[in-house]
Amino acid sequence: MSYICSLWQTPSPLVQCRSLHVTLRTQKAKTGAEQIWLTRQQRDPYVKAAHAQHYRCRSAFKLLEIDKEHKILHPGNRVVDCGAAPGAWSQVLVDKLDPAESVGFVLGVDLLRIAPLEGAVFLSKCDLTDPATHRKIIDLLPSGQADVILSDMAPNASGIKELDHQRLVGMCLSLVDFSGTVLRPGGNFLCKIWDGGESSLIRDRLQQRFQIVKTVKPKASRTESAEIYLLAKSHKSNNAPN
Repeated sequence: MSYICSLWQTPSPLVQCRSLHVTLRTQKAKTGAEQIWLTRQQRDPYVKAAHAQHYRCRSAFKLLEIDKEHKILHPGNRVVDCGAAPGAWSQVLVDKLDPAESVGFVLGVDLLRIAPLEGAVFLSKCDLTDPATHRKIIDLLPSGQADVILSDMAPNASGIKELDHQRLVGMCLSLVDFSGTVLRPGGNFLCKIWDGGESSLIRDRLQQRFQIVKTVKPKASRTESAEIYLLAKSHKSNNAPN
């Protein structure tokens, strides 16, 4: 990342020469796929904007765009950010919810370690499909309830598209079920999925538990990506099926 960031600055001629030498040497060492990824990152306006605005990664703009259009976040909300690493969505939440004023509450959870962020509480190295993690979340949330559950989580890619799709569907279904315990009536839910044959299982489960269910794809999501987001608003108090 430090190499990519250096391209957005105006270094001295000496640094430029050194950077060119490192660039050529690095490019020789990379595979074709890695070089394609690096070139895409260098050209990506959201990557550059994330750097300029001090977000930890470009995904911040996905949440900003979704919230701007659908108004799912409000000052004072208690929000669980699932799959939070490296913490860009939590940065957005801290800005929007005023947790420093002891009004809102941001709780990020991930299997990976998340670097500390002022205004947020993180549960690192925690499996969101594990009931033990659910108990920790409930214990940490004020009054044991959330106003919003967000999920940008995804399994480690196996390279087998259908298997990865099924694994993410399973993770999302587990989170939908957990929302029945922790999400207050009227609360909102947003989860990333990779569109595929079993996506309807999540939609059907959400339609049983929420008043409104929409599919959204923010502009910050790459066009070629299969990722979409399922947005569910107004959690039903009794979770009764339609």
